Amino acid sequence: MAAAEKRTFSLPSEQADYIDRLVARGAYASGSEVIRAGLRALQERDAIIEQWLRDEVVPVAVATLADPGRAIPAADAFDEVRALHKRRKGGAGGAA
Repeated sequence: MAAAEKRTFSLPSEQADYIDRLVARGAYASGSEVIRAGLRALQERDAIIEQWLRDEVVPVAVATLADPGRAIPAADAFDEVRALHKRRKGGAGGAA
């Protein structure tokens, strides 16, 4: 592991209590381990979002700029989303 750098942070009571519970039940050896695990998860999430933006969103945006006729009017897109939501809400006994 790289050299550790000591930092001090303030946390809301709920988050501090959560860290303490994780350590108390043995899921982590220390509060520092909990924080490191949380930061690793955040880094992984950010990397996934960055890849999605780069690989899926940007190409669609570039293609749409090159050919604006392929774009869907916002009102139509929202109508489709509302219809999908209504179908999902109406199915399975009304559960979303």
